[in-house]
Amino acid sequence: MSEKIRYTDEELDEFREIVAHKLSEAKQEYERYMNILMNKDGNDVDDTSPTYKLTEEGADTFNRELTMQFANRQLKLVQSLQAAMVRIENKTYGICCVSGKLIPKERLKAVPHATMCIEAKKAQPK
Repeated sequence: MSEKIRYTDEELDEFREIVAHKLSEAKQEYERYMNILMNKDGNDVDDTSPTYKLTEEGADTFNRELTMQFANRQLKLVQSLQAAMVRIENKTYGICCVSGKLIPKERLKAVPHATMCIEAKKAQPK
């Protein structure tokens, strides 16, 4: 019996649904972070208040930077999931970019944007 070199069209359809769902969630989360950063949901007077204590300004700056980091991380996830959708369309989804072997289904269900099998990921320098 020969080793499987790619997932079947039916399996790719199953992965497409998983990736599409994760992509939708990731985009919503990214939009939420961006709304916080743009103060679109704010109904407060933070930007019109004439006085601030220095510690409040520092905390506000820290929170904005943290939110920006979360937004950037979420954007990277969105881009990785979009790339996974392209690999599904090209029928190369689930093939390890290092070893060329199929990434196990369990890994792809847990991390749908994975491009490496566990062995290749562990061998990668930290």
